[in-house]
Amino acid sequence: KILGAHSQQEASAGQIVDVTIDVRVARDFGGANVVKNIQDNNLGIADSARTYFTFDCNPGGSDQKYATNQQLCRIFAREHGINTYDIDRGIGTHIAMDEGLAVPGSTLVSTDSHANILGSIGAFGQGMGDVDIAHAFAFGRVWFKVPPTIKIVLKGSPAPTAMAKDMILAVLRELGANGLLGYAAEFYGSAIDTLSLDGRITMSSMATEMAIQYQIW
Repeated sequence: KILGAHSQQEASAGQIVDVTIDVRVARDFGGANVVKNIQDNNLGIADSARTYFTFDCNPGGSDQKYATNQQLCRIFAREHGINTYDIDRGIGTHIAMDEGLAVPGSTLVSTDSHANILGSIGAFGQGMGDVDIAHAFAFGRVWFKVPPTIKIVLKGSPAPTAMAKDMILAVLRELGANGLLGYAAEFYGSAIDTLSLDGRITMSSMATEMAIQYQIW
């Protein structure tokens, strides 16, 4: 099931669904290309209140290319009333949680490949390429092919010195870097139930290394 603020769809694995995206984000890495795609195709912005730029790849703006890209995004944001979290605000996916942009049941797409970190709060997050994010900016919707889902149950209790990173590394050791490519995965177990939010965030973020989009339950 994929939920959005304006739509709810239920679909089976393999089906194509058109999903309303509640939060559309571009970073300073890729953001300038998103702007270029929009401008080159004479597109507008579907809903500026749901559209954001987050600058976190080069927070010092010390690299000339990054600084130029950041300024291009700033100018575009001012022209279209888009909110920008500038270089002094922090990591974009964390901002989405801290500022309440993403909430349980909501949908977010970003140029950040670690957008699946939002699984830690029960939201759908997906990293996408510049063209896809430009489409989300312009139309507020993106299509997805629904993946099959795997249930992963972590049995027993981790050692007292083990952290969430150790847990997800153990999963990676078993499944491999591409072991869940093309799948969604849900994590269950008593060790999951007792994770703090920072532990859930760690596991969600490192799930990118398995090339999956997944949810922690």
